[in-house]
Parts: sequence; structure tokens; C-alpha cells
Amino acid sequence: MARIPLQDDEDGDANGSDDFRPLTAEEAQKLRLQQPLLSIWRVVLAQVVVGLIVAAFTWLFTGRVSAAWSAAYGALAVVVPAALFARGLTSKTSTINSGTAVFAFLLWEMVKIGLTVAMLYAAIWLVKDLSWPAMLVGLVITMKVYWVVFAWRKVFHPVN
Repeated sequence: MARIPLQDDEDGDANGSDDFRPLTAEEAQKLRLQQPLLSIWRVVLAQVVVGLIVAAFTWLFTGRVSAAWSAAYGALAVVVPAALFARGLTSKTSTINSGTAVFAFLLWEMVKIGLTVAMLYAAIWLVKDLSWPAMLVGLVITMKVYWVVFAWRKVFHPVN
């Protein structure tokens, strides 16, 4: 029967191998180029563009301006809270240390969710002839831009 350690060995990892070695400066730079960091503001910008496209396609396919406004408002219910979230996370007070960064993330995430819910609730009064299906399509498609941007981050973050 094979030995399966429950804790790390003193001179290796959990499997007993000693494969760890620090990266050289050149290897670290190459890794940074392969896995670039993505600015949260680029995600917000991509959401704005996708929201406008969704609203335009909604107007094109339905022929109803009210449906296009509904789709645009759904996108806005994602973009405005996301922009506020991005602004909160990139402020100086949010990056003092790791503890404040975690607290800021949780705080701004709650603000983002609360503002999204409030905007959806207010849509009844703010959008004339509100089309709930169009608004929800705009909301969902704009919200899913996160995954597309992260999947294509090399496109959204060209190497300098």
C-alpha cells in the first residue's frame, strides 16, 4: 500500500517531491506577458459597449424604441453598479493593506448588489412602457461580459 502523507514532508511537498524552484526575472516577466492583469475599468468599458449593442439589436429586431430603452436600462443596471464597485476598489483607502482590501471588496460588492436591486425596482417608474423581457436580456448579456473579457483578456489587454 502506498504512503499518502496528510501533511507536508519537511524537505518536500505533500507527495514527497522537491520540484519547487523560484522563477528567474526573465521567467517571471514571460509569465506576466502570458497572463496579463486585466483592468476592472476595461471590463466596465466592455460592458458599456455590449449594453449599447444589445439595445441597438433590440431596437433593430423589435422595432420598438421602448424595448430598446428597456434593454439599455437593463445594461445600465449592471454598468452603473460595476463602475461604482470599480471606483471603490481602486481607491487609495481600499488598498492600504490586505485587511482593508478584503473589507472593501465585501463592502463594495454589497453596495453593487443593493444598487442593482434598487435600479431594477425603480425601472417601473423610470422607463416608459417597460419591457421586462428586454430589460432582463440587456441585464443578463451585459452581466456575462465578465466571463468573455476574462476569457479573451489578451484581446482586451494588448502587450505594450
